[in-house]
Amino acid sequence: MIDIPFMTRRESLAIGAAAFTSVLIPIAKSAETPEGHGISAFGDLKYPADFNQFDYVNPKAPKGGVFSQVAPTLIFNQGPLTFNSLNSFILKGDAAQGMEFTFASSMGRAYDEPDAMYGLAARGVQISSDRLTYRFFLRHGITFHDGSLLTAHDVVFSLQVLKEKGHPIIQQMLQNFAGAQAPDDATVVVSLSPADLFTSLLCRSSLRGDHARGPIGLRSVPGWAI
Repeated sequence: MIDIPFMTRRESLAIGAAAFTSVLIPIAKSAETPEGHGISAFGDLKYPADFNQFDYVNPKAPKGGVFSQVAPTLIFNQGPLTFNSLNSFILKGDAAQGMEFTFASSMGRAYDEPDAMYGLAARGVQISSDRLTYRFFLRHGITFHDGSLLTAHDVVFSLQVLKEKGHPIIQQMLQNFAGAQAPDDATVVVSLSPADLFTSLLCRSSLRGDHARGPIGLRSVPGWAI
């Protein structure tokens, strides 16, 4: 995944993800909101829990063909002209454009609302009353493209390694991340410090696996038009 000799999946993630500290803190005991299918700082969500696709998505759009473009924006270490790495979450190398689209995220942005995000790899989320603890519930049946299941432990591993060895910009953005735990295979509990929440980046952080194999992306989530 990056421009160095063969690495295991764990090693690739450790160097190539962008995010969170390895110090795990106790799960907060404060009251949580009911599980919701989305979150928004501005109150009500546009879409109900059982919606099939965003209004601006055409589920019958034709498939096939070739599309080529130069990315309008570059993130982190992506190169404008060429690439020598497939890891866009680290400082080293020039990553290929668009690699962020090869990973699923816990929640996805709705572009016809000011700031709403809805469950993607996660079916829903509970938020503590102080808004510093987020409990994500993963959807059933999500797999990597080799067929292995995505678990909460994969998510925790990704968050930890992103904070430790990710691109410096990402480390700076996630400096107030406090820890993550996986009480079971389908639940991720993320704790933030009072200084800041960083909910948006947290929900969009790429999910990767903690496996001793080459890095592989997620299949599309059942029921979503991607």
